[in-house]
Amino acid sequence: MKSEFNLRPAQPEDTAAIFELIQALAEYEKLTDAVTGSVEGLQEHLFGSRPYVEAIVAEYDGRAVGFALYFYNYSTFLTKPGIYLEDLFVLPEYRRQGIGKAIFKYLVQLAMERDCGRLEWSVLDWNEPAIAFYRQIGAEILADWRICRITFLLDE
Repeated sequence: MKSEFNLRPAQPEDTAAIFELIQALAEYEKLTDAVTGSVEGLQEHLFGSRPYVEAIVAEYDGRAVGFALYFYNYSTFLTKPGIYLEDLFVLPEYRRQGIGKAIFKYLVQLAMERDCGRLEWSVLDWNEPAIAFYRQIGAEILADWRICRITFLLDE
């Protein structure tokens, strides 16, 4: 497969394709039960009156084959905003073509243009291919930090 892909900011018409990629990511991570959101919720949070997240779409021959979803965080020590990469996923059959690396370059450039102090993300401890990839692109894996979370479950 020849490497001809395109990266671009997500548009409202990409929402369903991004949601399908989120479901494929959940399947890869063996977390399909954790996907409780909807295309409509994603659409609102990406493009509604108060956007909470932004996304990049990776296309191959006009088909969405990967995405990155990110938002701002803040470093009090740096007194600068940062970009937190919530998810990056490329369909397995399109990996090893430089798409993931290109997404990181895109995000680093975006962070620098927006005067951010850092780009951060999390990785599952069992995901050795991802950890190896992140190390290869120069990322530091922080061994002494743990993610803490409170999840709000609302009765519907």
